[in-house]
Amino acid sequence: MQQLPPGATALVTGASTGIGALYADRLARRGHDLILVARDQARLEGVAARLRAETGRAVEVLAADLADDAALRGVEARLRSDGRIGVLVNNAGMAVAAPLLAADPDRLEAMVRLNVVAAMRLAVAAAQAFAPRGRGAIINIASVLALVPEMFNGAYSGSKAFVLNLTQALQAELAGKGVRVQAVLPGATRTEIWDRAGTSTDALPAQMVMEADEMVDAALAGLDQGEAVTLPALPDLAQWQAFQAARAAMGPNLSLNHAAARYRAG
Repeated sequence: MQQLPPGATALVTGASTGIGALYADRLARRGHDLILVARDQARLEGVAARLRAETGRAVEVLAADLADDAALRGVEARLRSDGRIGVLVNNAGMAVAAPLLAADPDRLEAMVRLNVVAAMRLAVAAAQAFAPRGRGAIINIASVLALVPEMFNGAYSGSKAFVLNLTQALQAELAGKGVRVQAVLPGATRTEIWDRAGTSTDALPAQMVMEADEMVDAALAGLDQGEAVTLPALPDLAQWQAFQAARAAMGPNLSLNHAAARYRAG
């Protein structure tokens, strides 16, 4: 079941390498023209040239550092004004591998600006542009670390939990408006983000690390199957469904007019 608006142009962030470049490849082969966004114009041009030659699609390069406010607002404005765009792959991000007690606060802030602020502004811009048209798809790349904050740098996992929460809130707001929103929660995936964070997937057990092309193909299969949240490595979908059911069961009791009995004196 195809869940992407046919013929829509796809804007892909972090598209010069890794997950973003693979999304660009897969979407071009599905018949979508592309706008590729990343900092490195030379690498973007290389990806664009290959995809034009191999797929015949129109591929535009938009070099922008999404950590820069002016550049971010430029991409945001493009999402709002270009009626051809009907797909956003919100992929740009960075990681800091050091534990919080040893991390550089400036690096943590830069990570939050990119993973949280930029992702939020672009997702909201796309949602506000797509909803009046009654069509569109937003793919937000989060991480399984949103569910297991104890396992990695807490600011990174927190930024990905933000992306998951943002996605689920947008899903509720956009229900019935013709706009699909998917969160993708990869596990450890072999991309350059690890090297840039100062670590390596080689330090992990081989059975924990997925190749990026397999991850992207699984995520798109999840989108085609109508999944709101896709965990490419999770063998048993019932575990995620049970997690969601447990969260929903707590809902009626999360805000009441009296404290729980265990907190009352006497």
